[in-house]
Amino acid sequence: MGRGGVIVDLGTGGGIPGLPLAFWRTDLSWVLVDAMVKRVAFVSSMVEELGLDVEVLETRAESMARDPRWARRADVVVARSLAAPGVAAEYAAPLLRVGGKAVIAEPPGGDPERWPVAGLAQLGMRRGPVLFAPTATLQVLLQSEKCPTRYPRRTGIAAKRPVF
Repeated sequence: MGRGGVIVDLGTGGGIPGLPLAFWRTDLSWVLVDAMVKRVAFVSSMVEELGLDVEVLETRAESMARDPRWARRADVVVARSLAAPGVAAEYAAPLLRVGGKAVIAEPPGGDPERWPVAGLAQLGMRRGPVLFAPTATLQVLLQSEKCPTRYPRRTGIAAKRPVF
């Protein structure tokens, strides 16, 4: 794997944004994660085709965050079309080290109010800047404190009962 920080692409789907970013930044350790077998098989074949040193995992975010190999170790978590804000934050926070960042793709224009301060604080996070580009809006979340050990909750609970 790469020599720099650990970057996790949660819900990588067809490998976006993880594959192009891993192709561009080979100095980083990339982990592309999805729960669907077909998607993981496709992304794995693309990693091989491109000759990338990238780990591809078939697992759910909650399971990954319970694994000592991954829990609270990522420098950055990226996600595109993953889930509602409260769910995406709960999936990312237990993977991030203190000082880490989650970069979440937002609907066009973005709305920081979708990420309430009190809700993020429950996960040890705080809202960072919103990044605007011609074709994308990204919300940055900062892991300012260790995510409490009660997260992640059991598989599926975040989607049923989001923290915010």
